[in-house]
Amino acid sequence: MKGAFHDPVDHARTTQPHAGESFIDTLWLPGLLLIGLGTALIAGTIAATAYGNRELTLILALIAGALVTAGAGLVTLEHQRVKRVERRWMAEHPTADPVSHVRAA
Repeated sequence: MKGAFHDPVDHARTTQPHAGESFIDTLWLPGLLLIGLGTALIAGTIAATAYGNRELTLILALIAGALVTAGAGLVTLEHQRVKRVERRWMAEHPTADPVSHVRAA
């Protein structure tokens, strides 16, 4: 798909150019993977708590929190990169109408 790594923004076919960004841009995958692992560890934390294992609960909770936080940070950094690419594209194509994110009433 048109070099999605370099420009994952859909400039022509949608009124919401960032729709599906996480599916198009493969650089989101490490962040999404960390969030997924963190979510699985949250389930493990709940199970450890249910079984009364306090030591394991604390360890899993700390690791889960770190993974989810790191994953969210990576996703945020990648989204900022995509927005920077979009601003550069808009500067290179000044005749393009900026897409309105507000629905017409």
